[in-house]
Amino acid sequence: MTMSQPSPSPSDRTLLSLMSCVFAVFLVTGAALPALPLHIHDGLGLGTFTVGLVSGAQFASALICRLWSGMISDRRGPKFALTVGLWTAALAGLLYLLSLKVASDARLSIGILLLGRVLLGGAESFIMIGAQSWCLSLAGPGKVGKMIAWIGTAMFVALAVGAPLGSFLFANFGFASIGLTTCVGAAALLPLVGSMPAIRPTPQSRKAAKLVLRAVWIPGLAMAFSSLGYGIMTAFSVLLFVQQGWQPAWLSFTAFAAALIVARVFFGPLPDRLGGAQTAMMFIIIHSAGLALIWLSSLAWLAFVGSAMAGFGYALVYPGFGMEAVARTPADARGLAMGIYTAFIDLALGILAPLLGLLANVIGLDRIFLITALLALCAVPIAMWLRSQPCRAPAVVE
Repeated sequence: MTMSQPSPSPSDRTLLSLMSCVFAVFLVTGAALPALPLHIHDGLGLGTFTVGLVSGAQFASALICRLWSGMISDRRGPKFALTVGLWTAALAGLLYLLSLKVASDARLSIGILLLGRVLLGGAESFIMIGAQSWCLSLAGPGKVGKMIAWIGTAMFVALAVGAPLGSFLFANFGFASIGLTTCVGAAALLPLVGSMPAIRPTPQSRKAAKLVLRAVWIPGLAMAFSSLGYGIMTAFSVLLFVQQGWQPAWLSFTAFAAALIVARVFFGPLPDRLGGAQTAMMFIIIHSAGLALIWLSSLAWLAFVGSAMAGFGYALVYPGFGMEAVARTPADARGLAMGIYTAFIDLALGILAPLLGLLANVIGLDRIFLITALLALCAVPIAMWLRSQPCRAPAVVE
């Protein structure tokens, strides 16, 4: 008699489908990371401020769309939010291709490319909010963190794999291949989302949103300082490594993402054991040391080690401060808390990435990594304050 293997539950199948969507979308996003700075700087002949502006536009757009996508997900369901995100990402890929048609006019080309990045930022927000909302509605009391963690892991695995993919495509087929991959990759996921059973989460009240904002802004501020290293790695690491002759340049961000994944797999329970603020404080120091090592490096292998250290340190900063945010939030508004908390990252990257790019024109790209390391350390005293304060979640009164 043969033993039949237990079939996966509907929630497991849905989680796998959501992870597939997140992976595919962030795979094409990761593919643009090494190609976009080189296309703008070398192909169109524009400066580092423009590189930072175009990169930061995606984060700014994600910030603007964060609460909007959450409202739509509440009203129309996460399936609708995911569908909107995929269509928007496909349109962004088409704009990438259109920008190449007018490449002889650098201003017009960069304007179209900027619009594509804005749409892609909105698409990512809709897709992540939709996936997270779907997970929260499926998860039991002890599985919310686990399911959200799997979604986040799918994102960073995709970014790590996407960087070498993007370098290969750009080197062999040009920037057009990035636009085509973005468009086709997003459109190919629409049938998968269409086949998933729709659900509808419970909307949050306006009073809950006000309470959550008051509870989350301090951990969110700490995360804003800490997230600048991630933004600088995505926008400028490849460009810096190419300028310094450190090859393969795509390995800079891949090392960052791979080390982040390793840290989450092997040290993920630390925030529960040591506390969120304590864990975040320890890993911020590692993250800052990695960024400073990139600035100090004169050898390629040392710079790659710095990239890996920066990613390893960044891995548990987000869940550490996220734990502090959730612990200070009403129990029935934790999904909203994570949305507002994440918006602080978008705010920091959308505003400061272009400013740091402008500063790089004056002081050089390498020194930007030192400045970012020092700014990340500003989150340490905030973490110390959070560690000393008791977590008292207010109750939501309707």
